[in-house]
Amino acid sequence: MWINNVQENAERFPLFNRIKQDHDIGVYIKAQNESLQAMGYTEHSFAHIGVVADRVGYILDTLGLDDHTIDLALTSAWMHDLGNVINREDHSQSGAMMTFCLLDKMGIPAEDIAPIIQAIGNHDEGCGVPVSKIAAALILADKSDVRRSRVQDDDKRNYDIHDRVNYSVKTSKLKINQDHTAIKLKLDIDTRYGEIGEYFEIFMERMLLCRKAAGFLDLEFHLIINEQTLM
Repeated sequence: MWINNVQENAERFPLFNRIKQDHDIGVYIKAQNESLQAMGYTEHSFAHIGVVADRVGYILDTLGLDDHTIDLALTSAWMHDLGNVINREDHSQSGAMMTFCLLDKMGIPAEDIAPIIQAIGNHDEGCGVPVSKIAAALILADKSDVRRSRVQDDDKRNYDIHDRVNYSVKTSKLKINQDHTAIKLKLDIDTRYGEIGEYFEIFMERMLLCRKAAGFLDLEFHLIINEQTLM
């Protein structure tokens, strides 16, 4: 993981380290996942936001962005799903407002809050747009997190299409090529649990948004499933 290969200290990413240790933010993260679990959604707690933060940092660091921008992007990744504690509907917008209130209370300057809430408010495929490099990285990182461990129901008899698709994904890797011209999402899917067609049935809108986000970063987006390039 990218995040394990950097010195994740207060000097390099001070805001990210601060919000990770904030008690109130931790409470909201736990509560929003509890709500989603009750509704039958996949995991959106610390494991998910950890993956998203790792991939956001990897994308922007690989593309050569400065540490301050990456710090703001990591913060947006950690806080991007807070709005689920209010409701799943429009959670990106409500999450952006919650993030504004929390960061403003912490005394974070408007110049840093603005790009964070801008990215959070645009990360959902329903109405999101890659309006900045931080927003584009957040979209790619969030929408690429498909994996077996996100399924929160232990009884396979209860699985809906989202559970089947996530459970079928044995590995998920997001990688920028050496020339920095393309970003590839490589999935290894066990078709005993979910068909490739089902993946497209529920994730096509997300993959199209990923293509737009990649384009904002001057990258091509490629989806590779079981070694077959499908986008």
